[in-house]
Amino acid sequence: MSRDLPSLNALRAFEAAARLGSLSQAARQLNVTHGAISRQLKALEAELGVALFAKDGRGLKLTDAGQRLREVSTQAFDKLRAVCAELAVTDADAPFVLGCSGSLLARWFIPRLGRLNAELPDLRLHLSAGEGDLDPKSSGIDALLVFAEPPWPADVQVHELIPERIGPVLSPHYRHCARLLGSAPQAVLSETLLQTASRPQAWPNWAMAEGLDTTGLVFSQSFEHLYYLLEAAVTGLGVAIAPQALVADDLQAGRLVAPWGFSQTPASLALWVPHRRTGRRAERLAEWLRLELAHQADQWERLHSR
Repeated sequence: MSRDLPSLNALRAFEAAARLGSLSQAARQLNVTHGAISRQLKALEAELGVALFAKDGRGLKLTDAGQRLREVSTQAFDKLRAVCAELAVTDADAPFVLGCSGSLLARWFIPRLGRLNAELPDLRLHLSAGEGDLDPKSSGIDALLVFAEPPWPADVQVHELIPERIGPVLSPHYRHCARLLGSAPQAVLSETLLQTASRPQAWPNWAMAEGLDTTGLVFSQSFEHLYYLLEAAVTGLGVAIAPQALVADDLQAGRLVAPWGFSQTPASLALWVPHRRTGRRAERLAEWLRLELAHQADQWERLHSR
């Protein structure tokens, strides 16, 4: 049995005209011209090979074929409208699932989660943590917050939030902290350097940006995730390197210091939204993140200018 159907637009035009008994009213409801409705109906009759309407004075009268098609099309469109409305309500009521790394979740998002929930209560945000295994196109993910650089994945709307900036950080209790605070970046080459296995190029990239010889970088310890790396730095085990956004709270609280500031990389912190999930909730989240990150950057500038 063939599954071919006439044009959906033609069937919509017919259903509206048959239900309302007027081409003009159907045109207004569908937001098209009277002529467009008339052409759609003529095309539908030509494709079916039957007349669907007959003249009845100045109005329209359905033929027997038109009456049969009206009954079926009205039921079909009523069911479609009901299901679409139900799905829209269900989607709006469902939590918005945001994927991000565990480090980003622990060091940036959780401290701000209460404020986000208060300011965007309808979002009903649910956070899903992972390390390199989150797919923005996964059926269980509505969006992904990630540090990355172009090219971006296909079929994903990218909201670039802030450029990524990275730099060395250390505890004020680190044994050489006082000396490093008054030294040029070259001084870091003689220190205990900590790195993360998830981003081994962070130190070399920063060193090259500062004009340092990368062969002088000697690492004393490597950690699997950035979160562990920064915890080690806070306890004074050595000098770590990290994105500014993830250590801004530690810098403001005095748990960490950044002797040489931060250098911009080609990457950005961005919100990736699959095209199937684009909508008002994703846009509101992107705007909230952008404002929050801008506020954080302003705090860093004020702290740095003291």
